[in-house]
Amino acid sequence: MSRDSVIDTRTGDAPPTASSPDAAAVERAVGEIRAALDDKGWVTDPAALDSWLVDSRGIYHGKCLGMARPASTAEVAAVMRIAYEAGIPVVPQGGNTGRVGGSTPDGSGRMLLINLSRMNKVRAIDAANDTMTVEAGCILKSLQDEAAAADRLFPLSLGAEGTCQIGGNLASNAGGINVVRYGNARELVLGLEVVLPDGRVWDGLTGLRKNNTGYDMKHLFLGSEGTLGIITGAVLKLFPRPRTRATALVALSDLDAALTLLADAKAKGGGALTSFELMPGFALDWAEKLVEGARAPFEQTYDWTVLLEFAGGEAVEAALQTLLEEAFEAERIVDAVIAQSEDQRGQLWFLREAIVDAQNREGAQIKHDISVPVSAIPDFIRRAAEAVERVQPGTRPYPFGHVGDGNIHYNLSQPEDMDGETFKARAPDLHRAVHDIVHDLKGSISAEHGIGRSKRDELTRYKSAVELDIMRQVKRALDPKGLMNPGALLPEA
Repeated sequence: MSRDSVIDTRTGDAPPTASSPDAAAVERAVGEIRAALDDKGWVTDPAALDSWLVDSRGIYHGKCLGMARPASTAEVAAVMRIAYEAGIPVVPQGGNTGRVGGSTPDGSGRMLLINLSRMNKVRAIDAANDTMTVEAGCILKSLQDEAAAADRLFPLSLGAEGTCQIGGNLASNAGGINVVRYGNARELVLGLEVVLPDGRVWDGLTGLRKNNTGYDMKHLFLGSEGTLGIITGAVLKLFPRPRTRATALVALSDLDAALTLLADAKAKGGGALTSFELMPGFALDWAEKLVEGARAPFEQTYDWTVLLEFAGGEAVEAALQTLLEEAFEAERIVDAVIAQSEDQRGQLWFLREAIVDAQNREGAQIKHDISVPVSAIPDFIRRAAEAVERVQPGTRPYPFGHVGDGNIHYNLSQPEDMDGETFKARAPDLHRAVHDIVHDLKGSISAEHGIGRSKRDELTRYKSAVELDIMRQVKRALDPKGLMNPGALLPEA
């Protein structure tokens, strides 16, 4: 069975990096953990646990000792201290929306799940400092709304924003549609509060933009996928709320024109370009056919399209108009639709999200979340198409994503004459073909989703021995017992 098929780990072994405590010690520790939490803080009912023990793609299934649901940093610290002393492995979890199995326990039943959903308060908004101090369990969409209510913008935005939690976003260094202007999640953080594996609390909740007093420790935990500690709070950067958004869907003359249009958009926008999303024309057709409410605005199917958006003052509308006029004259684009209202803007963005649902409904998929230098995107797409055709003839590439920051979701749909399970069995070979090209172009096999369990073994091939050694030394320094999220991110030595 392929890695992209269901992996039932419920009969798996204990993680090799963490020694297994005896049953009596575990029982005592569980009793202490229950006593450290309130009535809503401990869950063992199978029906209540079920959705938390499978990843969002339905690939990884596990078991746990129980799920702790602490309501405060002090409770997280107490639970961690007890687990550490007893030698119980811990899996931190937020909204469980990750795409790489990073917050799913293994099948041993010996891991403790710590879910941060109850830690969902906005502790403070400092509008003058353009910061917001939040707890890790806050839903991303709620933070966007809180910022807007203070006439500010929190720009992190992605498909799962209605259910994902900021702690998970930070632990996986999430990306999304606004990276071209505002950066990844790590670039939106000024300070963190982290509970370490032994239960100590690092309070780094500073709102400082300048602080040269030693190692910037927050960057150890941002993107660490819960392998070094549990993020319980964060100070986030806020930005001025844009008064105007100018949005257009354009059809390109060819794939290479995307890079020229991107460069022109950056120049014309004066820093106002927030999104630049590449979509193959046939994906718009699939969306219109398979997703209710999705409407492709063009009368014909073009090879490549881009959804781009400027945000700022009133000048952005004129900047977009000028950009498109000059792109038409230079024959870089052959068609364009500009949103004339917020409703039309919403329709264009709904179409962008609908292409993901459309592929899911078209059959089996094998997915890649890669990044390469922006300049290498056309070369990557062409080389990858040739490579996957050699590995599995008839495979239908479905590349789309955030061209502005080099992140392409290079998804593959099953050949029309092949059943889904047979296609998914080819996943290891197809992954290798795509990732080898990414590596050759000095790219990354994980642009925004993280490594989790699904890509862990791939790191051995694509990370240098020096990088892996440094990562393992950091892990040993902060988590000497190897109890934090065993099996995620770090390959075995």
